[in-house]
Amino acid sequence: MNIHDIRSQFPILHQEVNGKPLVYLDSSATSQKPIQVIETIEKYYREYNSNVHRGVHTLGTRATDAYEGAREKVRKFINAKSTQEVIFTRGTTTSINTVAASYAAANLKEGDEIVITYMEHHSNIIPWQQVARRTGAQLKYIPLQEDGTITLDDVRATITANTKIVSVMQVSNVLGVINPVKEIAQIAHEHGAVMVVDGAQSAPHMKIDVQDLDCDFLAFSGHKMCGPTGIGVLYGKKHLLENMEPIEFGGEMIDFVQLYESTWKELPWKFEGGTPIIAGAIGLGAAIDFLTEVGLDNIAEHEHKLAAYALEKMATVEGMTIYGPLDPAKRAGLVTFNLADVHPHDVATVLDAEGIAVRAGHHCAQPLMRWLKASATARASFYLYNTEEDIDKLVEGLVKTKEYFSDVF
Repeated sequence: MNIHDIRSQFPILHQEVNGKPLVYLDSSATSQKPIQVIETIEKYYREYNSNVHRGVHTLGTRATDAYEGAREKVRKFINAKSTQEVIFTRGTTTSINTVAASYAAANLKEGDEIVITYMEHHSNIIPWQQVARRTGAQLKYIPLQEDGTITLDDVRATITANTKIVSVMQVSNVLGVINPVKEIAQIAHEHGAVMVVDGAQSAPHMKIDVQDLDCDFLAFSGHKMCGPTGIGVLYGKKHLLENMEPIEFGGEMIDFVQLYESTWKELPWKFEGGTPIIAGAIGLGAAIDFLTEVGLDNIAEHEHKLAAYALEKMATVEGMTIYGPLDPAKRAGLVTFNLADVHPHDVATVLDAEGIAVRAGHHCAQPLMRWLKASATARASFYLYNTEEDIDKLVEGLVKTKEYFSDVF
């Protein structure tokens, strides 16, 4: 598909906001949904809405086939060895919390170490803070370079024989940095630690091969990759998941229930208590079909070009501060910035009046904001449906914003 064909698949993009054509530059927060995904979810509710697994009637069988078919699509998408390694969750946050509450809580003790970075999203900080408090483990941070990148030398200096868990985002939702998680996993394994990868900002934008990365766990969300909200994935190596206890108990995840004890189903269902997120999983499967048809390599190349173009054009705006590496080869398709003394929320408000949607705030990364010495920033993030024209409109909007606040003050 060319860019015009791709954009035609997204109904929401063909509207005006505040009297201007919509320019959606907030895909890091959530992506828009192609018509195929919308219609797939609608078809489930219209034609075969039913609970899954236990029913033997026709609708139940169709729903089960679609739900488990989506799991197989996820398996292929990330190249997991088995569908037993693919757990459906509510999203990246739930996936990481599951690892922390189940694996980490059972395997950490006082004196052990959990290693993360300063750039992590709160969802990859707070669960580790909590499990460290409960177990007596120590939370350690890999330092950042001046441009926000990390070096493998610093990784080696931070990980020790006491390190049991290393958890790092593959792509920063603020800096756009692409972290060398494969190499970090190798270092972690050399010290006997397990590697957790936050793939929320990478799974939608680039090929992920969990066997090649050799990560022990991977978490990502459907809504950032053209899928519905409320669905995500936890990948885990089978031998680790088999030895983990579920953290939600009830229907679906049980094998036998006695009066005073119970046993659990086999993987992956022991981690999917209650009625699962059926429509969400089926929608995610449709999103994977769409992304696979477009091609993850094509998406990555397109976003790389957009990032390079944005860095070049935005640097021409007087008073612009861009965070993260300025080398487009080192970053993904987003640019986080501040404009002179204008508060990011004011920047976003003026841009919204021009029909341009960007994100403003701390982006669930307060430790990183403090490292950047910024209370908040604005962020423009790109996806497969964005164009250079979108970036031109963003730059025009930023110039208007600067002129507006120059006149005000």
